[in-house]
Order: sequence, then structure tokens, then C-alpha cells
Amino acid sequence: MTLITTNDALIAFCDRLAKAPYITVDTEFMRETTYWPKLCLIQAAVSPSDAAIIDPMAEGLDLEPFLDILRDESILKVFHAARQDVEIFNKLGAMPRPLFDTQVAAMAAGFGDQVSYEALVRQMLRQELDKGSRFTDWARRPLSEAQLTYALGDVTHLSALYPKLRDRLQKEGRLDWVMSEMGAVTDPALYDTSPENAWKRLKPKKFNAKYLAGFVATAVWRERAAQERDQPRGRILKDEAIDEIAVQTPTDPDAFNRLRSVPKGFGGSRLGLELAAELKRVLADPEAHAPKLERPANNQPAPPSVVELLKVLLKAKSDNAGVAAKLIATVADLEKIALNDKADVEAMKGWRRELFGEDALKLKKGEIALVLNGARVEVVEIEG
Repeated sequence: MTLITTNDALIAFCDRLAKAPYITVDTEFMRETTYWPKLCLIQAAVSPSDAAIIDPMAEGLDLEPFLDILRDESILKVFHAARQDVEIFNKLGAMPRPLFDTQVAAMAAGFGDQVSYEALVRQMLRQELDKGSRFTDWARRPLSEAQLTYALGDVTHLSALYPKLRDRLQKEGRLDWVMSEMGAVTDPALYDTSPENAWKRLKPKKFNAKYLAGFVATAVWRERAAQERDQPRGRILKDEAIDEIAVQTPTDPDAFNRLRSVPKGFGGSRLGLELAAELKRVLADPEAHAPKLERPANNQPAPPSVVELLKVLLKAKSDNAGVAAKLIATVADLEKIALNDKADVEAMKGWRRELFGEDALKLKKGEIALVLNGARVEVVEIEG
């Protein structure tokens, strides 16, 4: 078992990684009680037989040689369910490009929605993974041989799995579909933690200046407090509390303590006093602090019958093509398509439009019909 704890060993391993056309990467981290993930291990492999575990918690270890590998765009970096790993490396200044996510790839290859790594290994490699160390405290030292073996398996199996999955997608003409999805995973905007932008991840329910000023101020304050205290956002305030605070605009302890979604005693705490002061500041001039948002032009709900028809079409297209429905379109996409033939959604762009979007429009216009052939739903053209 190779556990890298020294700079010389890391440089030697990275020299091997640098010569590979692709490497597989995984991390082990802890974040249940923190805002920022605590990186505990990095696993990487050149091949199923050439892999190592890097201990970022080792005293004096400089991760720059490995981070340089992640930055090297001549090397493909392969992950499974990459988003949280990418978040960690992005914060370290090493966005791993180009990237291949085998979970997304599996959705395009007929393995269903968000297939687990264990299921993918079982189905493609005919191997069972030992799950015994899944719930390890990865920050504790020393780690046992069994724990390290478990961690290393995440990249050695992935190294064997990737070429099989890549070739399958290539044969089916879907590799370009998958690679087109990877840009979103490596978009820095996806990992933006600027407190000023925190409110944009939430959905304000009203559009008047007083509500929006309170909503934005509370979301910004919560993000900053969570970062400064290194605590999960929900430990500071739940999402639903932000909306309730924006509606009720409490500015004193008693007013806070009357809110259902705010923790008991919050109003008189240091956090409550901080937030009350911030709300008083912005509510003195709500117009100056409220973002300029346009009300949705169309608040009418999507016709349920049309949405249900589109769901049946999506399921038929998904089953017949062997592509996870979730990768093609979301329910929100279907609702927008039901209301607008020119809906600006991913389901109406690129390969998704070819596979599903065009027929979605034809179904709305009565140009195609859905018929049951045995247990299979098929699309048939309607004679004009």
C-alpha cells in the first residue's frame, strides 16, 4: 500500500502521472459539521496497477506537484460523481480540466439515474466492492490497512472502468454528448462561495423592495457567518428562515423569537443581534439594497395534461434510447416546454433537442401520437 506523506514521494508519483493520457482521481473528506470540506485523502491512479494515496494532512506536505497535474490540460482527469471533489480542488486553485465524470457517462450509457460507483463496478467489471470502511472518520490518524485499501479501490477500479465506458459511448455515438456536459462541472461559477451571491441560489417568493432587501441581506449575512465560523449554513439558519425573515423583517430579539423557522433564543444571541443590526441598516432604505428583479412575465401554471404527456414521451425516449431521463430533461424543463415552444431550457438544445425536444413540440401540435405496443410506448407520425 502506497501512502504518500513526503514531498519526494509525491514528486516521484506525479512524474508518473504526468506521462499518462488520463488519470483517475477521488478524495476522502469530512464536512458534516463544517462549511469548508476538510480534505483528508487524495487517491489517484495511472492504471489499475499503479496507484497511490496522498495524505494532505501529513506535516509539511506540499500538494502543488499534484495540483499542477490537475491543471495540466493534456491529461484527462476521471472522477465518479465529481462535483464535491471538484469543489475542493477549485478552492485549492486547481480546476481539473479536462474532466470525465463516469456517473454522468453512465446515465448516457443506459445505467439509469445517478448510478452508484459500486453498481457500476459490479455491472461493468463483474466485481464486488468492500463497503466496510465507507463510514470511516478519514481525519483520524493512523488509518488502518483496510481503510487505505478501501480508499485506493475507488481509483483502481475506476481506472479499469473508464476505458470500457468510454469505448461503449464511442460505439454508440454518445461520447460527444458526455463531453459536452463536462463544461458545466468545471465552470467556476458553480462553486462560487461569495457571500454577496449567496441569495442567487435561493428562490425569493416576492418582488417588493422591502422583502428583497431583507431576503438578500439575510442570505448574505448567513453565508458570511457560516464561512467565518466554519459551520454548515443550516446550522446558522435554515433556508425557510430566510424567507420568513424577509416577510416579517424582525429587528429585535422578541420579533425573532416569534418566528417559527428561527431557532429558539436566536434573537438574543450574538448571531441574532448581528442580523438584527444588518436588517435595520438595509430596511432604512430598501430601494437602495434590493436587487432589480423582474417579475416573471407569465405566472400561469403549466397545463397538467400537457406536462403528463411530455413525461410519457420523455420516458419512452429514455427507455428506447437507453439514456437516463434525468439527463435529457427535468420536470421544470417539461413545464416550461408545455407553456412555450421556444422555452430556453437544455432539453431544447443540442443532442437533447434531437433526441426529445423536436418530438415534444410535435406532440404538442398533434403531429405525433404515443401508442402502446405491448409493454413499450412508441411514437408514431399522424398522417396529415
